[in-house]
Amino acid sequence: MINFPIAKINIGLNITARRPDGYHNLETIFYPIKINDVLEVIESDELSFESSGLGIPGRVEDNLCVKAYHLMKRDHDLPPIKIHLHKHIPIGAGLGGGSADAGYFIRLIDQKFNLGLSTEAMIGYARQLGADCAFFIESKPVFAFGKGDEFEPATVELLSYHIALVMPPVHVSTAEAYRGVKPAPVTRSLQELVQLPVAEWRNHIKNDFEEHIFINHPQIRGVKADLYKAGALYASMSGSGASVFGIFKEKPDLKFLEADNQVFYEV
Repeated sequence: MINFPIAKINIGLNITARRPDGYHNLETIFYPIKINDVLEVIESDELSFESSGLGIPGRVEDNLCVKAYHLMKRDHDLPPIKIHLHKHIPIGAGLGGGSADAGYFIRLIDQKFNLGLSTEAMIGYARQLGADCAFFIESKPVFAFGKGDEFEPATVELLSYHIALVMPPVHVSTAEAYRGVKPAPVTRSLQELVQLPVAEWRNHIKNDFEEHIFINHPQIRGVKADLYKAGALYASMSGSGASVFGIFKEKPDLKFLEADNQVFYEV
């Protein structure tokens, strides 16, 4: 059985406070975009994981799909399976690709083995794997807050727009991203700001990681500037980067960026 995990972008990202547990409180809008991986599960004699496409760093046993299998097997009599992941969503891009694979894996296991899990039960499993994994159980626009794992529905509709994504050859670690951020309370919530016309987002919606990451990685700043030059109504780094997305009224021609970056368009 196969499904197609999709990516997400962050429309705005405000780091509002440092928590006593060492994490940060934040607010953001998670919005799903149709740039996808391919995930397949078949029954097998033993549990195994293999991948194709983009290289996946780290140990197999640390892969979130493998972790999700062991987590669900505690409560359900799951047979051994072979997991194949074709990786297309850029890694380390702020797009939630690994989290998407985990969330969609939970959905796939529920469907394949007729577990009959409720949405709430699947979200419960996903929360144990990572802060944004739970978003991918439903993959609907949400206002995320707390550590990024508490959600409220968000009314955001971009179907009449074109979203392009640019991934420069830059790596930004999560530790680097948070090390330079300065938490501050917000005066207007993203729940309110995202209701403004998209063309006005540029003046009101920001990503708190950009200021210091752009200093350390001017290539990312340059990509954002290039997207605005190409006609983007709004452009932003997604999450902690390094990818940058642009929202356009018409499908843009970004061939001029392809020599130095990976360029993706929503399918």
